Amino acid sequence: MKKFRKVLDGLTTSSPGVTLGSPSCGSAAGTPTAVPTPKDIDIQETLLSENFQLCKTVRHGFPYQPTALAFDPVQKILAIGSRSGGVRILGGPGVDCYCQHESGAAVLQLQFLINEGALVTACADDTLHLWNLRQRRPAVLHSLKFNRERITFCHLPFQSKWLYVGTERGNTHIVNIESFILSGYVIMWNKAIELSTKTHPGPVVHLSDSPKDEGKLLIGFESGTIVQWDLRVKKADFRIYYDEAIHSVSWHHEGKQFMCSHSDGSLTLWNLRNTSKPFQVTFPHGKIQKDGRKESCKPILKVEYKTLRSSEPFVIFSGGLSYDKAGRRPTLTIMHGKAITVLEMDYPIVEFMVLCETPYINEVQEPYAVVVLLEKDLIVVDLTQSNFPVFENPYPMDVHESPVTCTAYFADCPPDIIPILYSIGAKHKKTGYSQKEWPITGGTWTLGSHTYPEIIITGHADGSVKFWDASAITLQMLYKLKTSKVFEKPKLGEGRAAELVEEDPFAVQMVSWCPQSRIFCVVGISAHIILYRFSKNDANTQIVSLEVRLQCEPEEIITPSEHENNPCFSEPGSHSPQPHHQYPVSPGSRTPESAKDSVPCLKVKERVVRVPPGYQSDLVIQLLWVDGEPPQQITSLDINSAYGLLAFGNCNGLAVVDYLQKAVLLCMSTLDLYGATDPYQRLTRSPRRNRQSTSGLTELTDNQQSVDMERSKSPTSDHVNGHCTSPISQSCSAGKPRIPMGPEGPRLSRRGPGRPPFRKAQSAACMEISLPVSHTEESRENSFSRSRSSSVSSIDRDTKEAITTLQFGESYGRKSDALPTPCLWVGTSLGVVQLIPMSIPTDQEERMEEPVTIGPSGAVQMLKGSVLRFGFMDYMGTVIQSPYEVWRDLNAPEDPDRPRRRKLVNFSPSSSQDACGEGHLAVVCSERQAKVFLMPSQSCLFVHNITESSFVLRADVVSVCNSVCLACFCANGHVMTLSLPSLRPLMDVNYLPLTDMRIARTFCFTNGGQALYLSSPTEIQRITYSQEMCDNLQEMLGELFTPIETPEAQNRGFLKGFFGGNAQTFDREELFGEAAAGKASRSLAQHIPGQGGMEGMKVAAGGVVGELARARIALDERGQRLGELEDRTALMMTSAETFSKHAHELMLKCKDKKWYQF
Repeated sequence: MKKFRKVLDGLTTSSPGVTLGSPSCGSAAGTPTAVPTPKDIDIQETLLSENFQLCKTVRHGFPYQPTALAFDPVQKILAIGSRSGGVRILGGPGVDCYCQHESGAAVLQLQFLINEGALVTACADDTLHLWNLRQRRPAVLHSLKFNRERITFCHLPFQSKWLYVGTERGNTHIVNIESFILSGYVIMWNKAIELSTKTHPGPVVHLSDSPKDEGKLLIGFESGTIVQWDLRVKKADFRIYYDEAIHSVSWHHEGKQFMCSHSDGSLTLWNLRNTSKPFQVTFPHGKIQKDGRKESCKPILKVEYKTLRSSEPFVIFSGGLSYDKAGRRPTLTIMHGKAITVLEMDYPIVEFMVLCETPYINEVQEPYAVVVLLEKDLIVVDLTQSNFPVFENPYPMDVHESPVTCTAYFADCPPDIIPILYSIGAKHKKTGYSQKEWPITGGTWTLGSHTYPEIIITGHADGSVKFWDASAITLQMLYKLKTSKVFEKPKLGEGRAAELVEEDPFAVQMVSWCPQSRIFCVVGISAHIILYRFSKNDANTQIVSLEVRLQCEPEEIITPSEHENNPCFSEPGSHSPQPHHQYPVSPGSRTPESAKDSVPCLKVKERVVRVPPGYQSDLVIQLLWVDGEPPQQITSLDINSAYGLLAFGNCNGLAVVDYLQKAVLLCMSTLDLYGATDPYQRLTRSPRRNRQSTSGLTELTDNQQSVDMERSKSPTSDHVNGHCTSPISQSCSAGKPRIPMGPEGPRLSRRGPGRPPFRKAQSAACMEISLPVSHTEESRENSFSRSRSSSVSSIDRDTKEAITTLQFGESYGRKSDALPTPCLWVGTSLGVVQLIPMSIPTDQEERMEEPVTIGPSGAVQMLKGSVLRFGFMDYMGTVIQSPYEVWRDLNAPEDPDRPRRRKLVNFSPSSSQDACGEGHLAVVCSERQAKVFLMPSQSCLFVHNITESSFVLRADVVSVCNSVCLACFCANGHVMTLSLPSLRPLMDVNYLPLTDMRIARTFCFTNGGQALYLSSPTEIQRITYSQEMCDNLQEMLGELFTPIETPEAQNRGFLKGFFGGNAQTFDREELFGEAAAGKASRSLAQHIPGQGGMEGMKVAAGGVVGELARARIALDERGQRLGELEDRTALMMTSAETFSKHAHELMLKCKDKKWYQF
């Protein structure tokens, strides 16, 4: 520690030092006064490269663009295939697995090997895959690629190892599931149909074996031809030629009749006794018109024909509605006896499947539910109740209920926050669900030992915000907040909000949450901020609003002022929460539309509203239209509950709001924040100006003007008749009286390239990234290939300097400060970092009455690229948290014995290091660089150039393995971690190429070595970069397969078995094996061995408990069978002895008799 104190003393000298990083920082304008070598810093860095490994953990949400569905009736697990080649396997709570085909080809069909722990997938690239589900992370065991034919339909009979594969050419091939090799047995289309048929029957659309005889295969062709093929004698039993195309076929369990759905909206029932014509033809939704003809109907895409013991059979189908009823939603029709129930769906039906009690197709099916896979939802209907209610879905399938526009991830939250949010949210749950348990209950999952409270927050296009419990790699919605309830509904065709963002004016752009104080802040696309406080009690409240005029015209500034450049402060009025100050507008900017300025985009409710328990709006801040231009979208936000302050910025400037006093403290352009210390010297209009390079550190030392300005209080004397008397014309102001708008909207033609129009709020899937710098459209498109801010040459781009990040905290505003004070760290899109110190009254009464003193500092630091993140560490290497206020319920009943007072928790840098001296380390990360500064000397200790060819999108100081590091996600898909404070590279993985803006907009890091992003518009992908979590992942995931004894088939009885035929005598091995059928052509299909065998060996240790349980059950079964065999053997021996005795007696009796005596 003495060595470290010596180093700190040496920093005040001017001796040269060495930085850890690229030598390019040496050419920067301004160098550190003294930089110690890394070995002199006495912080023990414990993180090594071995502590990091990147892998996916779990995926939440609804499978994007689903294509296929399958269910294992014994294991009770569900599989969903998607267009991108993904397979999602769902079971009971915590059993949620995602698999991805390497090819990315769409999944056409899924087939479970029932109760075998395996799944067959057929993909659009004509490849079959066999997945092993007996391991926590399924893997492909075998693949079979068809070269000459396209796969259209697959069928795997229960307890069979032979898979039937129908193709587009009309042929049916047979695959051995165990070896994944084609059999030589092929049913060619020209053999299946009659020789006299002149046309091709079309692709195979259906394959199924007869419930009556497994040796009979029913083949359905698209054209309407149906063939029952006798597999033993290799010929057709019968052929049906129907006029309408076939979409699906379903058997009656007795095997004597089957039902077909057709393209004309009809259902045909066929009896095997007479296949010349259908036994019954029905048009369920086709009514007879006045002229006697039936209505034309849409195709019935699928039908299921299921029987019950106690009542009439179920006929369930999708589609079939009449064409003339336009605008009707997709339907699922349930026919039960004479009753017809039509269930309307919110989205088109992709697939449905009826869940039955038995896996045997030749038994009474007893259906109890139907799973309906929609384009954007998954529902399960209860068939056991007459009103067919829907089961409550336990999976988080409604992440995309409204398109996700932003995300936030909080690990290691206070343990009490999740139960409180759940109890509030449970009061608003929907009712009317089925009272029965969710039927998909397969797999097993146990709560791992490495769990802690985690919360994910998603913001949506409709203005809603959802809080999710993400603990233990699960996801469950806790609470939903609708921010649109704060505003009046915008009337269509009225006002500028209706003209520009009429579809999604409330879309959430950004959220900021303090879990300790439970204060929540939402930034909306209409340039508005809503501050919420949490309360367990309902209340009647008047929504308080502040209107801020944050629009700047720096082009009008001709020469810099020689006098003190005071910022324009608002006077925090005690009566009205809205500061009313008028500021002059330059004459050149006045237009006939200027009379319609100073209106917000949305109208806040002015009446008293009753708010339920939960998050209740405390303050609404709105940016105003200025000079016919809409307010620029807010690019950064930070809130601090201990200070009672909220800061936000955009490409025009910065504003600081005191939300306790409901007053605007600071509202000024980015240019005015610098005063005379502007690193780009933009106050002159000369096109030729020598600017200092932004490639390194620029040390702009304190000057007397900025020092004097820092502690200046709100200059109430400088406001004369509502005008700011600052020497510089201030076009960036705190507020202005609202002027009524005329009936006509604004003219959008005045919008220049520097002022992008309000775009309608879209999902994060199609939103462009919030670029810190406001460019033209061309530069936005090309911004992923070059730096956006390392070389800025035009005045327009210089003046459009956006505030990209803000951070409140205890720090040192000046080098001479001995003690830390509340400060606001400001980062801009040009790589500038500025400190703004504040003076906040500490007494509670004074805090509510006295104004907060705030003034920009003259000290400026610079980095390459837009500043993204700040972090603070003490001299022990521990992260310094921002101070916060302990939560208190403002709406709780008053207790005279315990008055409600503010309780603050402060993490001062000097609180834990009295022996180490005063000060702390500040970590600053930009798009290109990371730097560590020593405070209060503001010297750069370490610098690291993160990337030259790309730029950083997201960065955060996070805790991993009881230490801290800087985590970065780059636009080229690299995920990196750097040690702190030395900025030593620990991990660099080329993880995910940035294919769209959705990932860039939603990617976020959190503590514990975790991160998440929106992998599709409907799914959240969580990843980890911690080796420890990767090692424990097997323990955290659920088991998909559990050893369950296959239910025994029902005893069919002697007469049924005798007259109905015995299906058990059919031996497929004799017909399809290589000995009988020979080998298939090698050119027809190619076998590809998978990696599942090796992976299965790797996870064998993890699944040893399951294997032992399975072995125990097998031994028990074997012992039981051996006992039965022993009993049978004893019975046979007794019978044999009795028979021998009777035979001996009969022999003795007949021994001496002559032949004629018989």
